[in-house]
Amino acid sequence: MIVLGVDPGFSVTGWAIISKQGNTQVLLAHGFLPLPTKKELHDRIGIFYEFFAQKIKMYAVTHLALETPFLGKNAQTFLKLGYLRGVVCLMAYQNNLILHEFSPREVKRAITGFGGAQKDQVARVLQMLFPGLPQPKTYDVTDAVAVSLCGVWHRPIIL
Repeated sequence: MIVLGVDPGFSVTGWAIISKQGNTQVLLAHGFLPLPTKKELHDRIGIFYEFFAQKIKMYAVTHLALETPFLGKNAQTFLKLGYLRGVVCLMAYQNNLILHEFSPREVKRAITGFGGAQKDQVARVLQMLFPGLPQPKTYDVTDAVAVSLCGVWHRPIIL
């Protein structure tokens, strides 16, 4: 199982790839994709698509994990994030990947045990789990690591 976790954003997108090997989770790669704010919307979407299509092939990804968005103060931002989420869903379809979606509360509860945890608390727990993970300059990367880890830990409900 190899999970690509994505924290989409139109200026910076965080990403992380975690492999499950037996009972161990290995952080294979992580980082952020800066999207040039001066480019047109369709250009940024294309850059996003090409970047993640390459990661899926390079790491033989089997699952995608995505955090469900919440409607904050800016409805336009919420709508634009829908484009990137649609690209992730399309990539899941094109590559026959399993797609997991988690609410921000689910992610925080899974990582820290408390659904109302702050981003810095999540980052500290992740640094304990993955000692090589650097102190974040922004939380886009640690958010993606957390979402990816939730994808690894996810157990499907069998009826």
